[in-house]
Amino acid sequence: MNYSVVNKVGEVVKQVELNDAIFNVEYNQQCVFDAIMVARSNSRQATAKTKKRDEVRGGGRKPFRQKGTGRARQGSSREPQMVGGGVVFGPTGIQNFKIRQNKKAARLALKSVLTEKAHNEGLVVVDEFNFKEAKTKEFVKVLDAVKAGEKILFVANEEDDLTVLSARNLQYVKIVYPNGINVYDIANVDTLLVSESALKTIEEVFA
Repeated sequence: MNYSVVNKVGEVVKQVELNDAIFNVEYNQQCVFDAIMVARSNSRQATAKTKKRDEVRGGGRKPFRQKGTGRARQGSSREPQMVGGGVVFGPTGIQNFKIRQNKKAARLALKSVLTEKAHNEGLVVVDEFNFKEAKTKEFVKVLDAVKAGEKILFVANEEDDLTVLSARNLQYVKIVYPNGINVYDIANVDTLLVSESALKTIEEVFA
């Protein structure tokens, strides 16, 4: 599959052949769904915590006498049915939401979303950024020139240090390196922006 490579001003400079093993596979919706669920579940911090009956302060004294009030008998004001009482079966603060996906399914999900971006013009390949200094406004000019969307995943290579510094202050741009791309990040953006060298690294890592 041939794909257009543009320069920093948005002009097509050449064609690059994408690896069919990564950018031309059959889209597997179930694997992609599972990968997104894994990413979302594993990012939960599980810090929610409620107090049980033995953790709520007070309640040592019987709230009212056993008989003669017309009310149901109560032994403590901190029982779950009382206002201000403990919570039954609430979150403990040590919940484990971690789930897993097998490696072959995770790899297929990643290739599926990469294929989807390539076939729906969501992939933008730039020949080189080659920034001389870190300037956010220069990176914004590049985004405008290549017609990137509102949410962008910028895949940077090691030599793109100045480009990374130029992009990191933009709220709508997330920066990752080729070995750190994942299904959730790719599916959650409009445009996958990569340099030609980063594209080669992706193909080397995931082919």
